[in-house]
Amino acid sequence: MHIVTTTTELAAFCERAALTPYVTVDTEFLRERTYYSKLCLIQLAYRGDGETDAVLVDPLAGDLSLEPLLDLFRNQSVVKVFHAARQDLEIFYIDHGVIPQPLFDSQVAAMVAGFGEQVGYETLVRKIAKQSLDKSSRFTDWSRRPLSDNQKAYALADVTHLRVIYEFLRKRLAETGRAAWVEEEIATLLAPETYVTRPEDAWMRVKTRSNAPRFLAIVKELAKFRESYAQERNVPRSRVFKDDALVELASTKPKDMADLGRSRLLLREARKGEIANGILQAVHRAQSMPKEQLPSPDAARPSPQVNPALADLLRVLLKAKTEASGVASKLIASSAELDALAAGKRDVPALHGWRREVFGEDALRLCDGRVGLAAKGKQVQIIEL
Repeated sequence: MHIVTTTTELAAFCERAALTPYVTVDTEFLRERTYYSKLCLIQLAYRGDGETDAVLVDPLAGDLSLEPLLDLFRNQSVVKVFHAARQDLEIFYIDHGVIPQPLFDSQVAAMVAGFGEQVGYETLVRKIAKQSLDKSSRFTDWSRRPLSDNQKAYALADVTHLRVIYEFLRKRLAETGRAAWVEEEIATLLAPETYVTRPEDAWMRVKTRSNAPRFLAIVKELAKFRESYAQERNVPRSRVFKDDALVELASTKPKDMADLGRSRLLLREARKGEIANGILQAVHRAQSMPKEQLPSPDAARPSPQVNPALADLLRVLLKAKTEASGVASKLIASSAELDALAAGKRDVPALHGWRREVFGEDALRLCDGRVGLAAKGKQVQIIEL
């Protein structure tokens, strides 16, 4: 299990990999104490017959440049194969501005190919590669050196078995004519926008019980400050203050340090210094905001008038389509999309691309009252009306 620690070694591996149709990739990283992921290890493999066709790359080695790997990521003749690629891609985009292309995500492909919802790598290894994984090293500290033999074996297995899984899924998709479906899904992973978190949008992730415009304005300003602070100092947003504290602050509207001191949920470190000043300034900005600039409750927290009976029927239809197609239901339509359809909305992803073919067209017919559903044994049938 060779560990690459020099640019020369990495370049030699990438030159060999560039002559092959695909390379499998995985990473190990830490994120518990930082806002951005800290890359600790990169695993690479291609289809070969020697000891050098799979390596571990140590990005923490002082004299190692990842530029040869980035060039391989840019190479359009080599498919880059990941499993559940989003977090891995985020690292390479945030750190280096590169998104590997062309891309294949075995988790997305497996959901299309009939392996269920967000299928894990371990399941695919067992079902496709007919192997088992030792998961004991999964949550170890990947930044510590030297790596143990168990860590190395665990990390390497993430890309060696992935070769077998990729070839199996690629063949399955070709046989079923669904390769384009996977490409459609992967388009989101290839979009830089996927990995950009804008502080001004951070408030949309905060769950609140009130939609009062002034209250939402305070939530928005507090979330914006927290996100900016966390990004600039590379600390987790929860280390600044947590969501429950944010909602409390939006309710109590502190005006000075004494008010902050009475907060039940605010961390001690946030009651003084830069964080405390940032909180007070955020609350003041929201309180001073002109009425016409306040967030719109309707835009922020859409609450369409859902027809509950129709929503239930759409869920039954989705289940039937999932069983018939073998495609994971979450990939076809989310619960929120079903509710939106039942409320009369027609701008949902389930009505576009391959989803419309699998589910959307019949969903529209159901919404329009042109078809009904009937049970026959354990199956659901579509009945023309």
